Amino acid sequence: MAYSFLIFDFGVDEDAAQQARHRIEGWRQGFRLDKKLQLKFERKELEAKNDTATKPSAKASKGSPKAKSASKTKGQSAGAAEPEDESNLSPASEIRMIVRLDFSDHERLSHQRWLERIPAEEPFKAAKPRVVRPGGPEFATTEELFESLD
Repeated sequence: MAYSFLIFDFGVDEDAAQQARHRIEGWRQGFRLDKKLQLKFERKELEAKNDTATKPSAKASKGSPKAKSASKTKGQSAGAAEPEDESNLSPASEIRMIVRLDFSDHERLSHQRWLERIPAEEPFKAAKPRVVRPGGPEFATTEELFESLD
């Protein structure tokens, strides 16, 4: 059986995306779905105005281990600057999570149950879930996008 894709658009809500990632990782480990349930994130920069704001914060996030060690020696002053950098980073990208369900032909019932279960869970409900099935108009482009993401 060909695989299906679930696409979730989290917008700029990084926390909800990470909660969803943790939920899927838990299912993968708990139900032993390592190759059958795979996910990848697509992040898009919103605007050039926000893009210029993220460049300094991206440099600051690369230097964050130094900032963490400096916060240990200098106290609260360096630690207070870190959350500001992280807040500048989150609104700069739009987050989409693509989940690929790849079950064999004899597991059709499991495939259908996961297609129904995942969008019904809490972190996924607000993320505008969309199912892309084989033979659909968006399937080829979604498959290429999934393969191109790291």
